[in-house]
Amino acid sequence: MTDMTLRPVAPADDPALWDMLRPVFRAGDTYAVDPGIARDAALRYWRAGSHTAFVAEDGTTPLGTYYICPNQQGFGAHVCNCGFVTAAQSAGRGVARAMLNHALDTARASGYRAMQFNFVVETNARAVALWTRAGFDTVGRLPGAFHHPAHGFVDALVMYKTL
Repeated sequence: MTDMTLRPVAPADDPALWDMLRPVFRAGDTYAVDPGIARDAALRYWRAGSHTAFVAEDGTTPLGTYYICPNQQGFGAHVCNCGFVTAAQSAGRGVARAMLNHALDTARASGYRAMQFNFVVETNARAVALWTRAGFDTVGRLPGAFHHPAHGFVDALVMYKTL
């Protein structure tokens, strides 16, 4: 995707962020977030504390969003964590891959030494495949840790990549 730009989220992006987050959180199949989460709570979650959020767009059309933050405090702050959401109409267009590349570059430029995804739902095949292709290793498996609305209790993966 050549016309995509990524930039930090601004307060004016709240409606577009909510439009992207709402269907993902409501579906309840990829994030361990209450599917009934309110708009303001969802926006706070996405940008909370040490989260730095970005939006991917094509001109003025939002395509996706991600956040990056330290995975832990203190002596674990050299490892970052991210969350990604692609707008429904943007699926299959390389948006998640572009956001991941941006996140990896941002992480390196910020001095992080590694990136860790703490809770990748194993049935989220597209995410698992993308992270694996990008060189993430599955370093842990949490048996039955996620209650999927269609598949019942499924494993969550811990995925890690040294930068």
